[in-house]
Amino acid sequence: MALIQIDKLLETVVREKASDLHITTGQPPVVRLGGHMVRLETKSLEPEDTVSLMKSVTPERNQQELQEAGGTDFGFAFGDKARFRVAVFKQRGQIGMVLRRIPNEFLTFEQLGLPPVISELITRPRGLLLVTGPTGSGKTTSLASMINYLNETTDHHIITMEDPIEYYHNHKKSTINQREIGVDVPSFPEALRRALRMDPDVILVGEMRDLETIAAAITAAETGHVVFGTLHTSSAQGTVDRIIDVFPTNQQEQIRTQLSTSIIGILSQALLPRKPKGLVAAYEMLVVTPAIANLIREAKTFRINSSIQTGRKYGMQLLDDALFNLWRNGLCEERDVILRSNNPGEIKARITNAKKGVFDEAEDDDDEDDDE
Repeated sequence: MALIQIDKLLETVVREKASDLHITTGQPPVVRLGGHMVRLETKSLEPEDTVSLMKSVTPERNQQELQEAGGTDFGFAFGDKARFRVAVFKQRGQIGMVLRRIPNEFLTFEQLGLPPVISELITRPRGLLLVTGPTGSGKTTSLASMINYLNETTDHHIITMEDPIEYYHNHKKSTINQREIGVDVPSFPEALRRALRMDPDVILVGEMRDLETIAAAITAAETGHVVFGTLHTSSAQGTVDRIIDVFPTNQQEQIRTQLSTSIIGILSQALLPRKPKGLVAAYEMLVVTPAIANLIREAKTFRINSSIQTGRKYGMQLLDDALFNLWRNGLCEERDVILRSNNPGEIKARITNAKKGVFDEAEDDDDEDDDE
């Protein structure tokens, strides 16, 4: 039986604009299309197929890690068509792989539907901007778009630290150095410590998972750099709490004060199936005003959500309002909207009321805002 060629599979992924390719024994290759897992019309994969597919793309170093640790990650370019981020792993003693397509063109803020206030926030001279959301919610894409915007409009030195590097940036107006964790530098804390000696204007920290990285990112933002970071939290309020909770109790008050002066905004996002096909993002946007900085400093984060609701004139919005509008404008199914929501009970009730023609005041203002 002829072995399946990886190139053919990747061609299909690029042509169909699938987000992922799944390879495992006992079934044909599967692609994720518009959120759904779709089997390709080819033969079921045998153990030797998955091994040969793995060997055809996996660097020597990673094959070794696979043997030692049972799994490995890396990125590679598929000609000039796309880049892929690859996770190789063992399952039931055999090889499995997931290849995620990283598009090679940058989308604009308008194409991504990003809140317009973003362009103003990222051009400030300093501060911490966090992009949060579950895995696969498009954080990497939003950040790449922001870095690209700065690259095209300002003469900065931009340093990124990523695990692995996904979007490749060319030097345009800015100089961009991208450092891959585990290849160019051992760890995030180490990369951040070094970055501060490299005369940066902008620093992108791929993941802020531990105390050391979070502390270093806050310090970098305080000392006159724009710092982008990501976390896996699903709301702005939850993000602030998560950052503070990472620290021991006796340091939390100090971190609150530091965070309140350094943070400029939090973008939380969710990705949903769009009708009839494709995907659409919903965003929560917190812009840190002096009033919100006070809430962070005084440990009153539970009041952040209501401040976002009243802060619309600053460009703020709650995720659930964005989700409700996606449903209301016929872009998404009710069940997908409820699934992604931070407060499912509330959004369910709003949708039920809306179907009866009952809207709360805030939504009527929305209609006027939309016409501007």
